[in-house]
Amino acid sequence: MASKYSSLLAHLLLFVCSVLLLPNSSSSESTKVSVDLYYETLCPDCSDFIVKHLIKLFDTGLISAVDLNLVPYGNARLGTNDTITCQHGPSECLLNTVEACAIETWPALNDHFPFIYCVESLVYEHKYPQWESCYEKLGLNSTLIAECYNSGHGKELELKYAAETNALQPPHQYVPWVVVDGQPLYEDYENFLSYVCNAYNGTAMLKGCNEYLNTIQMAGEKPNDPVACKEGKMPALFGRIRSTLTSWM
Repeated sequence: MASKYSSLLAHLLLFVCSVLLLPNSSSSESTKVSVDLYYETLCPDCSDFIVKHLIKLFDTGLISAVDLNLVPYGNARLGTNDTITCQHGPSECLLNTVEACAIETWPALNDHFPFIYCVESLVYEHKYPQWESCYEKLGLNSTLIAECYNSGHGKELELKYAAETNALQPPHQYVPWVVVDGQPLYEDYENFLSYVCNAYNGTAMLKGCNEYLNTIQMAGEKPNDPVACKEGKMPALFGRIRSTLTSWM
């Protein structure tokens, strides 16, 4: 009998050890910093932020420590019968829905973000009527997005984003509205990487944080003026995200 219990105890100890040695995926997820971007597709300040600032998550490698959530609705308004009126007109409502469909159709970040980046690059360059060229550039099938949009499912997604945006506490005041770990950054949104690094509670300091903070100190950069959906000036760098995401994957 003693031998039987000894054998059972040995197997139990082996099992416990094997569990303890398994990678703790839930623990890894818990250390990620949430970054929520509430935006609208034709707002110049939003495309400026995506093209010039949000891309730094990938450039620095900090994307591995971030749970990025994109919400394309912004300052749109709900009317009777769930009609949606967008700040920059019907074209913005179209692209908001298209990008919502992209997020739904390609839920992995490395699948939908290149498409959104491509579209917003064209918005930044004042070429947004050419947005469908992003399918060919990225080798994507446009059929799924068309089906999402034409079936009315895209409208349902926008109503969901409307509810999420309108439920924000404190309410959003403008776009882009950036929230890091539940805290809105207000006018300091372009400095969001500093907040990501401060919020990260992993066991080791991220290399990307060290590099980013050193770059900021050397450059003496300061946050920009408060937002008002102003026109941007720097050209989009579409090729950069392709190489960045390719190396990340």
